[in-house]
Amino acid sequence: MTFRPKFVTFDCHGTLINYDMAGAARRIYGEMLDDAKMTQFIRNFAAYRLDEVLGAWKPYADVVANSLERTCKANGVTFREEDALRIYEEVPTWGPHPDVPAGLAKVAKEIPLVILSNAMNSQIMSNVEKLGAPFCKVITAEETGTYKPQMNGFEYMLDVLGCGPEDITHCSSSFRYDLMTAYDLGIKSKVWVNRGHEPANPYYEYTEIKDIGGLAGVFGL
Repeated sequence: MTFRPKFVTFDCHGTLINYDMAGAARRIYGEMLDDAKMTQFIRNFAAYRLDEVLGAWKPYADVVANSLERTCKANGVTFREEDALRIYEEVPTWGPHPDVPAGLAKVAKEIPLVILSNAMNSQIMSNVEKLGAPFCKVITAEETGTYKPQMNGFEYMLDVLGCGPEDITHCSSSFRYDLMTAYDLGIKSKVWVNRGHEPANPYYEYTEIKDIGGLAGVFGL
């Protein structure tokens, strides 16, 4: 029997929105670094962003600035605060992956959609408005007081929705930010959108789809 959740909950940036931190970094540093060094810079930038969200909550502008400063130091590049601000201010301009609007709209006709995002209140709705489907709740890290992959945001979301981990399906392109935590919290129904960010990891018991166009089929829609 196909599981029909009370809500489908989503990571936003990366899963639904084309979260172009790599492109933003290239636009600033691409002329300074050759291809191999730029690739390393982007890898470091992603790793430091994850590290920055593991502690106490701070504004996402600080997450970007701190992780960029650490990346510049590791790669022998001069850090400038205006570069970090430029990257941060790009975030609300980014739109969805091409497969997202139609795929979401099909699911939204049958199941309520929710976002749990490592985002700021002032930025997130600009991204959500580009997704082309209705969301009944949009919950940010600023609201919950912690960033994913910490558990508090998921617990807060379940409280707000008035349901348990057995009642939802959580959908993300990231194990490290979302699906590992969802697994640890007992969320049995998980969907991994394989956007090539991370390798498959079957230990975490998920359904794999290549894009959001495949999501409706998970629920037999």
